[in-house]
Amino acid sequence: MPKITFIQHDGEEIAHEAENGLSVMNIAVDNLVSGIDADCGGECNCATCHVYVDEKWIEAVGQPHDAEEAIMSLNPDRKPTSRLCCQIKIKDELDGLVVHLPEFQF
Repeated sequence: MPKITFIQHDGEEIAHEAENGLSVMNIAVDNLVSGIDADCGGECNCATCHVYVDEKWIEAVGQPHDAEEAIMSLNPDRKPTSRLCCQIKIKDELDGLVVHLPEFQF
């Protein structure tokens, strides 16, 4: 099972095993990771699951699609590595994925 590491804004690291096919948001919500509210339930409508993908993982995660881009364009705290974690699907190639949680979501 792939392992995902969430790094809180204060540097605390939280790692969880993840089932293929689920989203990074599902793993965060199922494991009560602070800073991921997922108000829309993973429908790419709210940006309350915003994360910064660690730069080493940008290529493996891929680029956001048009709907995600539209939601993220409204976020003033967006960075080049920003993604909505509801749109990042778990697969074996993401074993070790690291995402950073923005301070403004706490």
